[in-house]
Amino acid sequence: MVAVGTILFSTGINLFLTPLGLYNGGALGISQLARTTLVDILKVPIPKNIDISGIVYFILNIPLFLLAYKGVSRLFFLKTAMSVLLTTFIVTIIPVPNPLIIEDPLTSCIIGGLTYGAGVGLCLYAGGSGGGTDILGIYFSKRYRNFSVGKINIIINGMIYIVCALMFDLETAVYCIIYAAISSFTVDRAHSQNIMVQVTIFTKQSGVAEAIMKEIYRGVTEWKGDGAYTHEETNILVTAVSKYEVNLLRRVVQRIDPHAFIIYNKIMNIDGNYLKKL
Repeated sequence: MVAVGTILFSTGINLFLTPLGLYNGGALGISQLARTTLVDILKVPIPKNIDISGIVYFILNIPLFLLAYKGVSRLFFLKTAMSVLLTTFIVTIIPVPNPLIIEDPLTSCIIGGLTYGAGVGLCLYAGGSGGGTDILGIYFSKRYRNFSVGKINIIINGMIYIVCALMFDLETAVYCIIYAAISSFTVDRAHSQNIMVQVTIFTKQSGVAEAIMKEIYRGVTEWKGDGAYTHEETNILVTAVSKYEVNLLRRVVQRIDPHAFIIYNKIMNIDGNYLKKL
């Protein structure tokens, strides 16, 4: 899944963003600016069929690998390292199309943003990342409740696009901002571990709360209710999970009580002792 996500967002960059002279956000955007500086400004003789931004991107990720290993997990580090290596390879070898696949810049920004965001979101969903600022996003999301990968990307991208506006022109920066906004929104929608859901369960069977706590490791509040029509006693359970855990919770509940009544409500924020599992 990490490999598929990496191929998706890396290909999207070379096919939809680079041909317009636009710049990605995060570490890859910094790499593209470095490529422009070396090739167009400093006139370093680099073959035109090789995009060195992929190589620069790998170099920038080396210190972030240490943060991924120490600050997140070993498995996250391994998946991220694989993604970065694959990104370096794809971005370097895939030729930039000429003529353009999509002539209209706005359409290209939208398609590129959706492609990039979906690819990165898929990597995050699978427990890895595309490297660069995604590593910082996961790191800060684990430590600060209101952070998300998309929010971190918007902050860093804003700085990059200010540089773009100063180095090039305002139109380039505006198209880059449109692309960044769409891709960041798509990342946070695809990264379902960021989306929190309140679940209310009505069941007449015992043992549902214990199963949720044991198998999903989420706290449950339980009280007794009374059916207004049947006047039968009902167990009312309330818990909060990530969208990623909803299907698992449904299977756990329905295994014990196939007739349980479950209500799901998406929530924006949770204060208190809620573990964010990334």
